[in-house]
Amino acid sequence: MRFELRILNSEITDSRQPRSHYRRSVVIPAKAQPEAGTSSLTSSAPNLLTFRLLAISLLTFFLFALFLPVSAQKLQFDKAEYAARRAKMMEKFPDGLIIIQGAASLPGYYSFMQNNNFLYLSGVETENAFMVIDGVKRESILFASQTPDAGFNKVFRPNELKAYLTSRLNEVKTVYTCLTPEELARECSGEKAGTLNFTMVKNEWDGRPTREKQFADNLKTKFPGVTVKDCSAYIHELRTIKSPAEIALMRTAGKLAVQAHIDLMKACKPGITEQELAALFEYSCKKRGAGELAYYTIICTDENHSDLHHHGYERTLANGDFLVVDAGPDVHNYDIDITVSFPANGKFTPRQREIYEACNAVHEACMKTYRPGLTAEQCDKEVREILIKKGFNPDSELMKQFGGGFGHYVGLAVHDVGGGPSVLKPGMVFANEPLAVFAKEKLGVRIEDTVVITETGCENLTAGLPRTVEEIERLMKEK
Repeated sequence: MRFELRILNSEITDSRQPRSHYRRSVVIPAKAQPEAGTSSLTSSAPNLLTFRLLAISLLTFFLFALFLPVSAQKLQFDKAEYAARRAKMMEKFPDGLIIIQGAASLPGYYSFMQNNNFLYLSGVETENAFMVIDGVKRESILFASQTPDAGFNKVFRPNELKAYLTSRLNEVKTVYTCLTPEELARECSGEKAGTLNFTMVKNEWDGRPTREKQFADNLKTKFPGVTVKDCSAYIHELRTIKSPAEIALMRTAGKLAVQAHIDLMKACKPGITEQELAALFEYSCKKRGAGELAYYTIICTDENHSDLHHHGYERTLANGDFLVVDAGPDVHNYDIDITVSFPANGKFTPRQREIYEACNAVHEACMKTYRPGLTAEQCDKEVREILIKKGFNPDSELMKQFGGGFGHYVGLAVHDVGGGPSVLKPGMVFANEPLAVFAKEKLGVRIEDTVVITETGCENLTAGLPRTVEEIERLMKEK
């Protein structure tokens, strides 16, 4: 009888460290042959030693299987959706290889999060992965240590990438990759690019290139004669139009976010700290299923209204304070953006009511205009007409503070790639967020919802919040 247990490339690591890939091969012959000279008893039935060896081997196999990092991740959407996105990349770049880096393992005690472009094209949330989309052969290859079935034509280990490229780039001389900074948790690509330029790339005391620039330079060094081009803009263009599956997920996230804001508003009162409110919002989101917040919870009060993204949480609320709370969850990597404005004591003063109702009138008017084909200029004109019919003077000093239009895109990032729409198209998701700041009065107001454009108009993905003065005051009595 031949019995062999082989364990290849195995190691057991602390779960806080980058996960290793385990391979094992157990070779058990289908039938044991008796050795010459053995008794008829041992040749006619397995002996006790055979049973013991088999039991030990099976036990060993299953113990090691406990540490096998087979991906338990399920794709957020059907693999056909990710394959269709990669097919669009092949159509756009038929003359070369598109190489997308996945996010690297993180130092410290942070949960891993895949970068948004890699996630958008694959659905795979494994660290240190690479993806090659071959526009010439029209196939896609994943290089990852572990992965769910994501519809790739081939799957290899990350350490096999160089050999693959060495062979493939003998024929193909054009490589496309992302040169804009990757988006990780609570990051937005455009804003990150500006920050990295200031603090690193163009900083005379630093000067390091971005991870993306280093990767492009490495490709040119390792494969002389290859031209490297940026494909970020096209991926960003694809991401501006959300699929039905993406919209359904964001609708679910919107409902979760609305309930968290309602919890916060009910809990608010003079004497509570901004820190408590921020903690309550995060708790309310996570207890309903959010994995993370889309961004730090913004709470503007008193002199901090002029800082539109204030998140110091240093104040204890006083009677008469007016709050602007801008906060949203991240649900399965998709973000929601909501802002509510309300008095800490639950009762609007005349001035608070005046500025709030002006802002809400603009917000409601915008919602009535949004539809496919609408431009920002048309939106502004139609909003003015609606305001006049409602009895507002768009040219008054107060109303001049607000304007009709479109806010930033929302999606895998809260300020999603692409900036904001110029002409509305079905599937676009963006923020409707009129706002104004009255610094001398220590007041500010912002009303924000996340909106998707439909075939005939729009849908508020964050509907259900109290938005009129009467609705807010009624809710805040429900302590």
